[in-house]
Amino acid sequence: MSQPRETLTPFEESLSHSGLAPLMARGISTIQVNLGKKCNQSCRHCHVNAGPGRKEMMGGDILDICLNALKDPDIKAVDITGGAPELHPGYRDFVRRCRAMGKAVLTRCNLTVILENGMGDIPRFFAENSVIVMASLPYYRREETDRMRGPGVFEKSVEVLRRLNAAGYAGEEAGLELNLVYNPAGAFMPPRQGELERVFRDELSKRHGVVFNHLYSITNMPIARFLEYLDASGNYAPYMQKLVNGFNPAAAENVMCRDMVSVGWDGALYDCDFNQMLSLAVNHGAPSHIRDWDAAKLRHREIVTGFHCYGCTAGAGSSCGGETS
Repeated sequence: MSQPRETLTPFEESLSHSGLAPLMARGISTIQVNLGKKCNQSCRHCHVNAGPGRKEMMGGDILDICLNALKDPDIKAVDITGGAPELHPGYRDFVRRCRAMGKAVLTRCNLTVILENGMGDIPRFFAENSVIVMASLPYYRREETDRMRGPGVFEKSVEVLRRLNAAGYAGEEAGLELNLVYNPAGAFMPPRQGELERVFRDELSKRHGVVFNHLYSITNMPIARFLEYLDASGNYAPYMQKLVNGFNPAAAENVMCRDMVSVGWDGALYDCDFNQMLSLAVNHGAPSHIRDWDAAKLRHREIVTGFHCYGCTAGAGSSCGGETS
């Protein structure tokens, strides 16, 4: 069983001691859009509980409302996630329309989805639309990656990285950005991002001829499948205490939720992707569904927080864009 929460310092108390309570948004530069929970993989650390059997998919009406919200010139980027967002039937049209509006488009890609039927031209599609690819790769070795994602996933991932390189990604001239995203393979915090990036770069280049632009490390959040693993392995209490003890005010000040809004597959609004998976919708007077979009209220909303927020604020911090301090 999970450690009783009353034995942990409430996250809001740590914020208060740091002079950051209540945690407030400071604008919206990015909208993160979750197209659904369907995925070709079922990773053990997945906080979305995504998988091949999931049916949740964003409807076309919600996609249109997202595009309407994106007319706001202050919103510079669209971060598309899932599941495997490429499996959504409206994915490509959504990307094209976002790019036509001048928005930067990021896609959270698990790599192996590109080897699925009908997905072989995705690297070319990415390149034609200058999509920033955020590719999840648990480790630079086969053993660790396959343990988290299943047999054969590492070799498939390397094959797709080579295809992306061949399409111009991470090359010096094309300007196409390919970034790797790392999650630890167990109940520990990631090493420093810069050190990890150097090791990944050397190993992937030397052993597989693969190049990339940047590596971002993300702390595993104590929710969904990873929480189940923590409970089953008896690691919940020490892991949570490690996160609490590692609270870093500088990381808390720069958490991603202060500059973004996350849209669930059903149009519900959240402060971040992790709150989305815990059904903690936007609150404190700001609209909680994109049908009621109010940019002024959302830019200055109070962030909904909880114990899981220690995952983003421990050590060097963690966000969808890696370290925050």
